[in-house]
Amino acid sequence: MSNASSSSGRAAALRDVVSRTPLLPKAPYPAPTSAYFGANTFGAKQMREKLPKAVYEKLVASIRLGNKLDLEIAPTVAQVIKDWAISRGVTHFTHWFQPQTGLTAEKHDAFLTFDDNREPMESFSGAQLIQSEPDASSFPSGGLRATWEARGYTAWNPASPVFIVESGGVRTLCIPSVFIGYNGEALDEMTPLLRSSDVLSEKAIELLSLLGDKGVQRVYTTLGPEQEYFLIDRGMFSLRPDLVMSGRTLLGAAPSRGQQLEDHYFAGIPERIQACIAEVEHELYKLGVPIITRHNEVAPSQFEMAPMFEETDIAVDHNQLVMATLRKVALRHGLQALLHEKPFAGINGSGKHCNWSMSITSDRPELDGFNLLKPGNTPHQNVRFLLFLAAVLQGVHRHAGLLRAGIASSGNEHRLGANEAPPAIISIFMGRTLTHVIESIAGGKTVGSAEQAMIKLGVAKLPDIEKDNTDRNRTSPFAFTGNKFEFRAVGSSASIAFPVCLLNAAVAESIAELTEALRAELKKTKKVDDAVLKVVRPVFRATRNIRFEGNNYSDEWVKEAERRGLPNLRRTPEALAQLMTTKSRKLLTGLGVFTKEELDSRFHVRMERYVKDMLIEAHTVREMVDTMVLPAGHAYAGTLARAAADAKAAGITAAPQVQAGNDLAKLLAAVQSKRAALGKAIDKAESMHAALEEQAKFCTGTVAFAMHTLRDACDALELAVGDQQWPLPKYREMLFPA
Repeated sequence: MSNASSSSGRAAALRDVVSRTPLLPKAPYPAPTSAYFGANTFGAKQMREKLPKAVYEKLVASIRLGNKLDLEIAPTVAQVIKDWAISRGVTHFTHWFQPQTGLTAEKHDAFLTFDDNREPMESFSGAQLIQSEPDASSFPSGGLRATWEARGYTAWNPASPVFIVESGGVRTLCIPSVFIGYNGEALDEMTPLLRSSDVLSEKAIELLSLLGDKGVQRVYTTLGPEQEYFLIDRGMFSLRPDLVMSGRTLLGAAPSRGQQLEDHYFAGIPERIQACIAEVEHELYKLGVPIITRHNEVAPSQFEMAPMFEETDIAVDHNQLVMATLRKVALRHGLQALLHEKPFAGINGSGKHCNWSMSITSDRPELDGFNLLKPGNTPHQNVRFLLFLAAVLQGVHRHAGLLRAGIASSGNEHRLGANEAPPAIISIFMGRTLTHVIESIAGGKTVGSAEQAMIKLGVAKLPDIEKDNTDRNRTSPFAFTGNKFEFRAVGSSASIAFPVCLLNAAVAESIAELTEALRAELKKTKKVDDAVLKVVRPVFRATRNIRFEGNNYSDEWVKEAERRGLPNLRRTPEALAQLMTTKSRKLLTGLGVFTKEELDSRFHVRMERYVKDMLIEAHTVREMVDTMVLPAGHAYAGTLARAAADAKAAGITAAPQVQAGNDLAKLLAAVQSKRAALGKAIDKAESMHAALEEQAKFCTGTVAFAMHTLRDACDALELAVGDQQWPLPKYREMLFPA
């Protein structure tokens, strides 16, 4: 693209933004939302209406208890699902799964088959519902499989309802599934998550039984992921090769106004954006995704939507649908959804705040649905709460490095520690009330029985305290918010399956250790609640360093965290290395969440992805400099030179164009010099492809530095080149549409 055509393209895009009117719905969406919520989902309501009672009860029991689908009922369930789907215009079905790409995958098969007389008919068997066999060779496996080994299997996760996706006028039945290799190796994100959920449930049930809470059938984790994202004009996006190729702006001078006026957060949603978000919500409601909030976020053109919490594996599926639907619907409105963690330098990045907790499935009404991280109404309930709280504190404290590895990516590397994002240091915020309780117990200030201690601390009935028991600390990467923990450090584009899988495993290990400690203590202490306080006391002492109530953004906290011995893993390669430590291997393989080979694969897939991301960015910025930035600079230099020559010919002795031309020449020389350095760094990085870890370290050091210094030079040039000559849409144009 020539400089003239690219500049005119930018001008055309600006004219289009000014003249564009919001794409409003052709007709109002149905109201109330409850009338069509889940219409494209074969959920509990549809199953109850269409399945025989006995089959329905078996299926619900399987889902409720986290068991595999009973093969005897599979044909009946498949028939009913097929009839329901066909009645809604569906022609194809797919096992919808989550490979190690961070995205979802699907291969569509038609319901069409032929009878013995070669007459066409629709068919969908129980075997087809339960399992499929897609080609696995082209998905990242990190060495789990040879490239020529193609066979892989998908299997329905019945806890996650089947659903219909509408796209391009076509309706497809999607069956949420796991994805495994020929020998049972986990090739996806969901299988390890389900394993971690199972082991956490097993350990928690054992501990609850020891506490006297009998009749617990299952303990499950719940999740409510808040999704942050940017929406910019599609025309602007298409003129930015960096956004198209990498998801973030690799060049771009900061505008005079960013987010310093603090006027975007919770402000009125622009009409065009409102129309887009409303359609996204409409599509998600039909899919049974319970989005309940929407608002402007901190940065200009940044927004957030958040669902009601759900069981974790369903929440993971739904978050993938949220991201896919955002991308798809935004295009209809002439917008582009940016889910990268840091699409624009110097302003707020985007995260995915994961609100995580643990709840009970039980045949006892007083226990069924009980949130283990919600303070209770009795001293016993609050002693139990403190015990599970101690398990979380110990798990996060012991495996902070591993949790950092779970959120490591090239995008999150730019976000963590910058512009209202939590730092790369993992710490826990508890709030004033609970910090007082924890410190009092840790310091041995509670004497006598557990009931007396709870009363003395003022927490015999925590929910009865009028003020919420915790304040909110939006600078903390892992904050307790009353009845759950908010894992704020997860990146906006990430699949949440992996970080939550690691969190589940860390907590499960701690629950098991506390169970053994309590069992030993009960041999010396008669009352269970009294024994619990003795067990949590050393845990509260040992985890003091991970708890921090202050400003996580401050430089003082970085110094304090170092003094406390907390890891500060700023760069992705050093964070991913935590997957390979002896401590991490022991945790994850010991609990059966990963095999050694599966864990190795996660390390290699993520490290390789990091290198690929970095090299894509490096190649992209080099191409932009060669084909857009330098041509624009040279063209403007020519304009100044001609103006200076004209001034000299006219007899003007002090032409300011001469000084401007000299200054511009220095900026161009700096860009050319930095571009040459980046070219050498790229060549060196690509020559190291056989040594992945060394290549990653080189990319995060030399390549990243070369890109950074080249960006600085280009951004300075942007501010010097005439606005009409600059080919790239500027920050002010993308973030502040007219």
